[in-house]
Amino acid sequence: MPTAVHDALNALFRNRPALAVELLRDVFDIDLPADTLVEVNPGDLSDLPVLEHEIHPFLSVGPSHGVIVELQRALREEERQIWGRRAAGLWLRLNRPVLLLVLAPDPRVAAWAAQPVVTSLPGYVLHPLVVGPDRIAILSDPSEAADCLELAVMSVMAHGEDREVVETFLSALSKVDEDHGAQYHEYAYCLSSADVRQVMEEIMSSATWPVYSPFAREHFTKGRAAGLSEGKARAVLTVLRARGVAITDEALTAITSCTDQERLDQWAHRAATALTVGELFD
Repeated sequence: MPTAVHDALNALFRNRPALAVELLRDVFDIDLPADTLVEVNPGDLSDLPVLEHEIHPFLSVGPSHGVIVELQRALREEERQIWGRRAAGLWLRLNRPVLLLVLAPDPRVAAWAAQPVVTSLPGYVLHPLVVGPDRIAILSDPSEAADCLELAVMSVMAHGEDREVVETFLSALSKVDEDHGAQYHEYAYCLSSADVRQVMEEIMSSATWPVYSPFAREHFTKGRAAGLSEGKARAVLTVLRARGVAITDEALTAITSCTDQERLDQWAHRAATALTVGELFD
């Protein structure tokens, strides 16, 4: 069944079909005109057993090539054998040379993935075209990133452990409409490693960035609410101390841990007249 990762990968190439041409031409020096027609997931391949339930992006690039796109984060030899079967199946369907384009954000995985895939079919060896982190640009200009959000997503995927790369990406999202930005935030989050996701989460929950995803919206809202509660609790304690009201450890814990905005407002009102901390809670 399709996963969020494969949906995001499909969406990147569907939203910008020319991305495949740009990678093949600029990274691997494959001679393809800039205006080459690219069709994503062309036709129905369900008639081929090896491609049944196929969920990876596969493209028809002009009249000359078929292209399969993979995202590889870990060393799994069994998956390389599956690449060979997928490529053979697409070759049978399109009757043209098939290229395997592998996005590998980890340099160690990229080096491993680039090795030839020797299959059990005599003479059939697949040579993956691997896009490692050294072949993905680090985007530092939000305007440039906004002009090509697909490349910006790839920049986050490959270099997102650098906080500035993620900040550039989020700034780029603020330059596009909210729905568009929400989609690309989700693509970047789905396609990135756990370490990069953590950087994204920290930025979204600690600063006033655009709220573009269900995750970001949840954490941004919680962060604002927590800040508001902290401010109100501090106000209650300031008034009590200014009036010389003794505050027990138990009362201090109750006030600083409260997240009920209405209750904190009541305590702030009572703090102006309470003679003891007990009157605050009555």
